[in-house]
Amino acid sequence: MKKIAFYQIDAFTDQLFGGNPACVVPLDAWLPDSLLLNIAMENAVPETAFFVADGEAFHLRWFTPDHEMDLCGHATLATAHVLKTLLNYQSERIIFNSKSGLLEVTVADELYTLNFPSRNPEPAELPEIISKSLNKQPKEVLKSRDYVLVYDSEQDIRDLMPDREILNQINLDPGGIVITAKGDKVDFVSRFFVPQASIFEDPVTGSAHCSLIPYWSEKLGKTEMSALQLSDRLGKLQCVSLGDRVLISGTARTYSAGFFFID
Repeated sequence: MKKIAFYQIDAFTDQLFGGNPACVVPLDAWLPDSLLLNIAMENAVPETAFFVADGEAFHLRWFTPDHEMDLCGHATLATAHVLKTLLNYQSERIIFNSKSGLLEVTVADELYTLNFPSRNPEPAELPEIISKSLNKQPKEVLKSRDYVLVYDSEQDIRDLMPDREILNQINLDPGGIVITAKGDKVDFVSRFFVPQASIFEDPVTGSAHCSLIPYWSEKLGKTEMSALQLSDRLGKLQCVSLGDRVLISGTARTYSAGFFFID
């Protein structure tokens, strides 16, 4: 039996049981993809991050319980948190090689800042299935990786109840549906839904902010913004638009550490 360490981290939060949980698994070498997916399924959190040392950087991959993702913010933040607080990584700058290219995380005190690609959403038509699933229609529809549905108010975002049974008729792999509006006490708020996924509403979706940040930067006429993701667990994000890149900052808490065993 092979013994492998893992860590469970709550990301984009300053308290346990808030933000978005991620499992982080350091590896000496890559395991078969089917095994990585089985581990993610067994962990049953929104994302499991696996990483392998790659020179002075780290090769990073993310798996939901259903498939491999092209980009994940909260599990990247969680991985940086594990490296800094539990694995004694000395540098304040961490470089990851990923499916989305080079990603940089910088650490200042307990704040982690992700440097991610910008994915500016473009106007789009709303698929009929998505429209039918919504108890209120958006005032604006855009798309990048994800469909971005814009509403009038924070209360609209809190009240929206998409019909999961209807949405499960489509598959947006690897994307989802983000709903957003101006915030009452922050610059903007959002929620994120994934049809056909084991976890229908993602608690905090860093990668969706690659589209939300450029959109709201243009709408609000500012480059530095605060954001909340209004899931039950609530996520807190600080955001900066840099044109072709975005900065997404947040904190994290360690929930557990242990080992699992595979043949």
